[in-house]
Amino acid sequence: MATHQVDVVVVGAGQAGLAVAYHLKALGLEAVVLERGQIGETWRAQRWDSFVLNTPNSMNGLPGSPYAGSDPFGFMSGPELISSFEDYVDIHGIDVRTGLEVTSVKPSEGSTRFTVVCEAAEGETHVFVANSVVVASGILGVERIPGMSSDLDDSILQVHAGSYRRPDALPDGAVVVVGGGQSGVQIVEDLLGAGRHVYLSISKVARVPRRYRGRDFMEWWVEMGGFWDADVDEVTDPAVIAATNPVVSGVGPVGHSISYQQLARAGVGLLGRLESIEGGKLVTDDRVLEYIEHADAFSAKVRNEIDTFIFENQLDAVEPEDDEGDQSLSPDESVEFSTSLDLKAAGVGALIWSTGFTGDFSWLEVPVTDHNGMPVHHRGISAVDGLYFLGFPWLAKRQSGVIYGINEDARRLSEHIADLHKR
Repeated sequence: MATHQVDVVVVGAGQAGLAVAYHLKALGLEAVVLERGQIGETWRAQRWDSFVLNTPNSMNGLPGSPYAGSDPFGFMSGPELISSFEDYVDIHGIDVRTGLEVTSVKPSEGSTRFTVVCEAAEGETHVFVANSVVVASGILGVERIPGMSSDLDDSILQVHAGSYRRPDALPDGAVVVVGGGQSGVQIVEDLLGAGRHVYLSISKVARVPRRYRGRDFMEWWVEMGGFWDADVDEVTDPAVIAATNPVVSGVGPVGHSISYQQLARAGVGLLGRLESIEGGKLVTDDRVLEYIEHADAFSAKVRNEIDTFIFENQLDAVEPEDDEGDQSLSPDESVEFSTSLDLKAAGVGALIWSTGFTGDFSWLEVPVTDHNGMPVHHRGISAVDGLYFLGFPWLAKRQSGVIYGINEDARRLSEHIADLHKR
């Protein structure tokens, strides 16, 4: 059993782990990054073949390596992002140890340090003793599937969005996608492109115009400020923090907008929010039109805010471009939907649960989790000196959960760690 002494152990070699390791190294601290799989493992293991990011390339640089490619307004595929992470490790000399799954983090006996135990694939045990530990493994590592899944007939293949790869890997027949967030609607489009008949169970999710007034909406939000900088300590409505990310896609040269009515026009059978599975039928609520109106209202709000910003700052901007996804239903148009789907009658062969992820922190043998096993911290700093969290949604701000916002959190925590080591 090998034992290693280091200043800081970082758990996870995704954007969060690599960013904090960069800053720690710049501050003169020895940091080792432990990764159960390969660099960017979550991006490898939980994405389908046609997946692309929803943030423009210009917003996906890591600390010390801003995007310098030739397509700043395009969108990276999963393999392209992973390649950029691997290049980042080489360029900045970050110490990443792959194939090591952390099985235990606990206080070292008789000291203020931490003992980190991990297992290699071949069964060898490695032990790291560190002054500080940064948990940068994310909060989205475990597929979340509703308990009602057990009520589904065994003849229908069930797969989570994190395990879905491509249409031809599914059995013949129609496909039901449960969950109308970003992943759900993009998987629906992937299935439509392969000629599959699709049903989509939706809920209350906002959407945004991919481009407006000649620019990507994310570019506008960065310039306008406010949205990405929304501070977790200043948000009074828990629903804001719990809200699903707005629906949009990076597929295509400059991405595109997606709306539920647009999918319905393309032949998707819309269903309300799934409530139960009874006798071979999906039973949903009857709020489809309400969900469409909510998504449309948010898109209109975003456009109005951009219009106001352009006017108040007297900016030159093109006129609003037409976008089918941004068009609300006309008075003479309706979207047909059902509150029940007989799976056998509909010829359904597979159901994809696009119902999100949760985290597993059972390996933390330190009193820093709540009754649900979720980390307790303030802006990434736990109540236990030397133990930190990074890369979680709303860690400190709205931007904390995306690559664009990781630099600020990583730098702040690294400085806190450096100050702790001086004391």
